[in-house]
Amino acid sequence: MSVVKGIAAPLEKYDGSSLRILIVHTRWNSSVVNEIVKGTIDTMTKEHSVKSENITIQTVAGAFELPFATQRLIAASRLQATPNAAELFSTLGENTGPPPINSQTFDAVICIGVLIKGSTMHFEYISEAVSNGIMRVGLDSGIPCVFGVLSCLTDEQALERAGLGVSEKKHNHGIDWGHCAVELAIKNRRWITGEI
Repeated sequence: MSVVKGIAAPLEKYDGSSLRILIVHTRWNSSVVNEIVKGTIDTMTKEHSVKSENITIQTVAGAFELPFATQRLIAASRLQATPNAAELFSTLGENTGPPPINSQTFDAVICIGVLIKGSTMHFEYISEAVSNGIMRVGLDSGIPCVFGVLSCLTDEQALERAGLGVSEKKHNHGIDWGHCAVELAIKNRRWITGEI
């Protein structure tokens, strides 16, 4: 039996060693989310040579907060990457915190969360808002934002899509999102320079 669902392998091997990647994930449904995050990181570091020190991980409470946090973190990375950022941070006073540790903006963002339908309309409202919000952040910022939010009808579906559970169809979608982030980051760098 042939399988129709799923993403095809990339057409080329992408070297992510120069990339800076942001993962913003929820703490809601954390047992599933944590496994997806692990799959994402393993894929990027082991298959695309993304340096672990170039992966920034931030958490938010729930999926609704993902777009806002992502937007603000992209802005923060741009502030850190300004040529005089170290001077700026050192002259603002003693309560400004340490100077930036990374002078590279994020090349891609992966927003990860798991929504599981309950008995109210909350699921539908959050799913739509988060989908639109993440897409808008990517379009407005010019930084690829991978939509890594599972919208599941049951706990079993969520476990299956994190590579957990008993189903033979189980697959950690974080693997796909890791591949996607590296591919889009590399392609976006090319597209910015006019290369097609």
